[in-house]
Amino acid sequence: MSGFLAGLCVAVLPVLAVGIWLGRRTARPKSLGGLGTPVEHATFETLHTASLAAPPLRAGLTEETARKSARKLRSLLGTDALCLTDREQVLVWDGDGAHHRAEIMERLAGALETGRGEAFRLTCDILDCSVRWAVVAPLTVDDRVHGALVACAPRESAVLVRAAGEVARWVSVQLELADLDQSRTRLIEAEIKALRAQISPHFIFNSLAVIASFVRTDPERARELLLEFADFTRYSFRRHGDFTTLADELHAIDHYLALVRARFGDRLSVTLQIAPEVLPVALPFLCLQPLVENAVKHGLEGKAVSSGKCHIRITAQDAGAEALVVIEDDGAGMDPALLRRILAREASPSGGIGLSNVDDRLRQVYGDDHGLVIETAKGAGMKITVRIPKYRPGVHSAARLTRE
Repeated sequence: MSGFLAGLCVAVLPVLAVGIWLGRRTARPKSLGGLGTPVEHATFETLHTASLAAPPLRAGLTEETARKSARKLRSLLGTDALCLTDREQVLVWDGDGAHHRAEIMERLAGALETGRGEAFRLTCDILDCSVRWAVVAPLTVDDRVHGALVACAPRESAVLVRAAGEVARWVSVQLELADLDQSRTRLIEAEIKALRAQISPHFIFNSLAVIASFVRTDPERARELLLEFADFTRYSFRRHGDFTTLADELHAIDHYLALVRARFGDRLSVTLQIAPEVLPVALPFLCLQPLVENAVKHGLEGKAVSSGKCHIRITAQDAGAEALVVIEDDGAGMDPALLRRILAREASPSGGIGLSNVDDRLRQVYGDDHGLVIETAKGAGMKITVRIPKYRPGVHSAARLTRE
């Protein structure tokens, strides 16, 4: 978010200067409170208009996003017409002179190839056409030209050339942020695929082996476990949704633990203490189950004690604006130095990919303040705390759509 604010400031300040210089409207101090002068009014209007144009562009450059933002961008420049193009066509034309579309695209070839802006006169046989001159400003992201912003006016203007270039630069910043959002989505999808790849071979083999062991001795028990296995794998390998609810994640964990208990018997005991009010809280998909699997691995498979028993405690509490989830085991624990290397992806022993994966995704969604908090030492078990904001914009709506 800090990168966005910095990009916005760098890109908007020159536009502000142009907007203030143009001063298209007269200020009305009595309705603007402290914004009483024409300069203050122009500054406010420019910022407000830019903020309205930004959200559509954050989805990338398409016909729909161009249509939603074009009028606001034309307002920033105060031109008779404005169009946005990709590399192939005019996506939207706002204002007079739409019959110049074909001519504009013919003249864009050089600018789209070189990434340099240009200005030129338009040819027109319509006497009352107000559009006689065009300024082309390429839209560039990472040295790739995505399209162009074209501002049209009745006559040549050096101010418009500069203003169009600054607005195009601001639009390019929004498109770059859109690319980052898409990259983040692809990264989250890749992380989830990595988790699935990690969980499936080890877990599926052991679960099927346990189920097979009950087929002859206790068919009903085998049937119950098979249903648990089906429900867990159906949840883990679903094909839609980056987010889920705490209730759904805990339900999947319950299926997982049923299969683990069948394998380890009384060597494993689990205590759950869940506050009902946090069950609807949204969180990244497959965010808690890998932590429980980690507790099982370090609590049972890695525990070198005579009893060979392990207790896992899972709590979820209401902590005001957050849900506090704690997963704790009394197993073998881990060297803190090794844990730091795992979270930094410098080492990946069994279970390590899950921890670093979950930590990365929590930080991507909620910020660095919401990464995993892990307390551990050799022979001292492990305690993992997850803080989940209860009302994060976008996360709740995504989880709701996933369920529907």
